[in-house]
Amino acid sequence: MYFAALLARTEDGWKASDTELDDVETLSDLADLARESSPDEDTVLVLIEQEDAWFGVVRVDGEDDPRIYVSDAAAAARSSYGEILLTDELLGRDPDDGDDLDALDLDGTEDGESDEADEEADDGATGSADAVPHGPVGDPQILDDLGVSEKELLLMSTEAVTEIAESLGASETLETVR
Repeated sequence: MYFAALLARTEDGWKASDTELDDVETLSDLADLARESSPDEDTVLVLIEQEDAWFGVVRVDGEDDPRIYVSDAAAAARSSYGEILLTDELLGRDPDDGDDLDALDLDGTEDGESDEADEEADDGATGSADAVPHGPVGDPQILDDLGVSEKELLLMSTEAVTEIAESLGASETLETVR
């Protein structure tokens, strides 16, 4: 089960809204959704959790590039919502690696490879997930200036969304949309 919410920092404190991520396909879409929730270019946090598996925080400050933290990249990679957060940049991948070759429909015989190599590639269908590290990725200092230290964030459980909201003084606000 997933939960996603937006927490926007305003002059009056934190404002929460739950959000549907069904129409969000990219990190850019998610950042735009966050910016729309706060017309004054305030800090907006997108909090996503999959029960007992992983959580993610995306921080959008005005027009700055979003900052991301994911508690367990390998678990998130198995999730459609997690895939939105796990950008090539976040994972330290070159975005051009293999994109052109992936688009081609090669049977592997053009460069002398055997069909056996194709079978091995098919068996490794989770190869992209294997390339994703187990454990946290991203910016663990994403919430430092808001009162959640890197150490605290790294030690948070799968109840992290609630823990983060408590640390921000926004737990009651978040509960209104949970």
